[in-house]
Amino acid sequence: MEKILISACLIGREVRYDGQASTVEDGWIARWQRQGRLVAVCPEVAGGLSVPRPAAEIEGGDGTAVLEGQARLKTENGDDVTDAFIAGARHALAVARREEIRLAILKARSPSCGSSQIYDGSFTGQKRRGSGVTAALLRRVGITVFHEGEIDKVLSILGKLEGRPR
Repeated sequence: MEKILISACLIGREVRYDGQASTVEDGWIARWQRQGRLVAVCPEVAGGLSVPRPAAEIEGGDGTAVLEGQARLKTENGDDVTDAFIAGARHALAVARREEIRLAILKARSPSCGSSQIYDGSFTGQKRRGSGVTAALLRRVGITVFHEGEIDKVLSILGKLEGRPR
């Protein structure tokens, strides 16, 4: 059975920066959870950040730029939390490797988990194309990353990996 790495907040864990969850009410997520297929991780908590915590955004690029030392993660009041985000991404990667995971469903727009879009670093709600730090690191090693709105794509890939139709 193919396992799937998933952002812990998507399955009801209150680990987001605001102390809330972002629970996805989807039959497939519930089914995969019952099957023991989901492996939950919150990179930010794993990296040592508290719950709740100040919101953070990537300044000067996206997760790839952070991993290359070209961008930083800062809170609205200017605290640099880059090292915690990188540590959390490395933890998520270690979990994925240990569990032989090839697919991930991560929280959209998160500075850690965003897979195609993140906030622009201005704390004004503006978004831009790009990945969060964890999503970028997972992709770097060949793990396919989706956001919670792409369950149909996950189903399609999962069927191919397991040699069966959806």
